[in-house]
Amino acid sequence: MATIESLKADLERVLGQDVIGLTDRLGELTLVVKAGRYLDVCQALRDEAGLRFDTLIDLCGLDYRDYGDGAHDGLRFAVVIHLLSVEHNQRLRLRAFCDDDDFPVLASVTGVWPAAGWFEREAFDLFGIVFEGHPDLRRILTDYGFVGHPFRKDFPVSGYVEMRYDPEQKRVIYQPVTIEPREIVPRVIREEGYGVGR
Repeated sequence: MATIESLKADLERVLGQDVIGLTDRLGELTLVVKAGRYLDVCQALRDEAGLRFDTLIDLCGLDYRDYGDGAHDGLRFAVVIHLLSVEHNQRLRLRAFCDDDDFPVLASVTGVWPAAGWFEREAFDLFGIVFEGHPDLRRILTDYGFVGHPFRKDFPVSGYVEMRYDPEQKRVIYQPVTIEPREIVPRVIREEGYGVGR
């Protein structure tokens, strides 16, 4: 079994200038790479003898808008992949930030790990991250007529449209949201003398 230190050394040796950040936290390494090198790095992580990250465990999108109460001062959208090397019994977290906050794009890694297909569709659907080269990039959780991407931090909690069944038209219809925004303030009502003398 390789140690975290030896894995870190192997990553720096194999990837060289592609390593933007490499941190050890809670016994697991996080590797940060640029969007333009993302696909090549993934290929190297899978194929290099000292690495052999052959299993993609998870892939998800992230929206860093207002992250850390505004402490994050970088690109907004990122993709994070969790990888496993069965041969070396090692795990790795890989993060790449999309270069354009208005139109986030990364290369698809379905050619490297086919299991990424549905995960990339989910990140596309919920965050609007486009994966170039994906064989079937379309929504997977929301309706085809859905407007927007619901996991973006600027997406309204009530959404933009609602759908309901219209008995007169005998079909599902879409209409603007009819929920009126309201402020919910919790009220605590306690009996008189609560907590006194107990």
